[in-house]
Amino acid sequence: MSPADRDGGLPGGFGRHASTLDNPPFFPPQRFDDPAAALRQVVAIYEAGVAWLREAVQRFVAGQDPSQRVHAYYPFVRVRTETVARADSRLSYGFVAGPGTYETTLTRPDLFGRYYHEQFRLLLANHGVPIEVGTSKTPIPAHFAMASDEHIEGSLDAARRRLMRDLFDLPDLGAMDDGIANGTWVPRSGVPRPLALFTAPRVDYSLHRLRHYTATEPEHFQNFVLFTNYQFYVEQFVRLGHQMMAEAEPAAHGYSAFVEPGNVVTRRTAPNGGAAPGGSVSEGSVSGGSHPSAAAGQHPAPGRLPQMPAYHLIREDGSGITMINIGVGPANAKTITDHVAVLRPHAWIMLGHCAGLRTTQQLGDYVLAHGYVREDHVLDEDLPPWVPVPALAEVQVALESAVAEVTRLTGYELKRVMRTGTVASTDNRNWELLPHGTPMRRFSQSRAIALDMESATIAANGFRFRVPYGTLLCVSDKPVHGEIKLPGMADQFYRERVEQHLRIGMRAIDLLRRQRAEQLHSRKLRSFDEVAFQ
Repeated sequence: MSPADRDGGLPGGFGRHASTLDNPPFFPPQRFDDPAAALRQVVAIYEAGVAWLREAVQRFVAGQDPSQRVHAYYPFVRVRTETVARADSRLSYGFVAGPGTYETTLTRPDLFGRYYHEQFRLLLANHGVPIEVGTSKTPIPAHFAMASDEHIEGSLDAARRRLMRDLFDLPDLGAMDDGIANGTWVPRSGVPRPLALFTAPRVDYSLHRLRHYTATEPEHFQNFVLFTNYQFYVEQFVRLGHQMMAEAEPAAHGYSAFVEPGNVVTRRTAPNGGAAPGGSVSEGSVSGGSHPSAAAGQHPAPGRLPQMPAYHLIREDGSGITMINIGVGPANAKTITDHVAVLRPHAWIMLGHCAGLRTTQQLGDYVLAHGYVREDHVLDEDLPPWVPVPALAEVQVALESAVAEVTRLTGYELKRVMRTGTVASTDNRNWELLPHGTPMRRFSQSRAIALDMESATIAANGFRFRVPYGTLLCVSDKPVHGEIKLPGMADQFYRERVEQHLRIGMRAIDLLRRQRAEQLHSRKLRSFDEVAFQ
């Protein structure tokens, strides 16, 4: 879509050239019954506002002070319905809960364009009423309008930085809470109900946090995410990624590029020895958008790895695999999933190590979680511990099938290497040192078969944010039975199991990818009064 195409749908008298620095661009609400036309209007509003705001910031950095406080505003989408939805009862999203007015702000249509188009299409199809698009009353923070390589504060002295707070809208964490996702948002008279889990400022905040924590651009993230708590899995994933990119024959796997921290891009080798055509178009990208992607060129590797480095096996339709090393502990698990959730992935899966709690388990056995004991405590205020976190059939079946395929064991024989049961997650790394009866009694009462520090957090945040989730762990030690993780034992275990475990996770994603998005996004994850957007 060219800039001319985007501006072609603007109402007369409005557009990026119809404003001055004293008058931000404003687009009155327009009604649309075509999702593509509605998306073009969102693009026009967002691009006009961001361009206007960037110009104002650049002039301020150059020493020119605006005559008044500077504002630019996000686009919004709204739907009004007077009847109860007659939606397909099999769907878990795409319709509002009942009569009323529903609204949300939107951002980054270059990244989320396909996603927005699909949500618009479903609203129009399920309700048979037009949707409205216009300029909202929610300001775009100046930092969120700048490109990733534009660092405002670095060009300003302390006095100018203080003045900037008086002249521009800055990120306001008070406007970015997760009350909608948590189910604690309270309707107010005359205020539209939410259409989406996340407002535009909340999304922009997370996009910036993802760039910081993972050292990769949000554009590279794929729709299927693997989390791990050990670097060994990442090293194997990197080896596989480079191996796939070196294949000269047309790739049966469908991956076109591999992206590492620092946005270092390796493209698949074409049969003639050059780089394969294409690159990445993330699930949300607007066709023809100009934002950076895996095809946009090479970047230098970072001098040091970030806190939670991310690696991306890119597919053209965004259905590839992102792997993130989240490190150790529930705080990291919550932090990264809080931000990945705004990308609306189709599934995330935890692949990691655990302590086996049963005498019959062997080192290297797999644990498929079908329930969780949440002693991580990091989500207690957002999702009370009494809320059950159910297993999702679609993900469970894919994981079990992948274990069977890779190990070549089926039926009763599969029980030799895999056990299904409850996983307990704790925030105490040295839980073994507690008085013996204290934790073990609880774990026994819960019927837990394994213990780690991250899996319950990742599953619970998947439940909270309506992202399908699953957990497949590998027993790396049995501390309550005297088999603790010693260096020599660990080295042998890693050599034997990491590659197989990773191949199982990637195979499970292959199986999930074959399902339609509406099948993966289970109705189990939706509440009574649910938002319409997936």
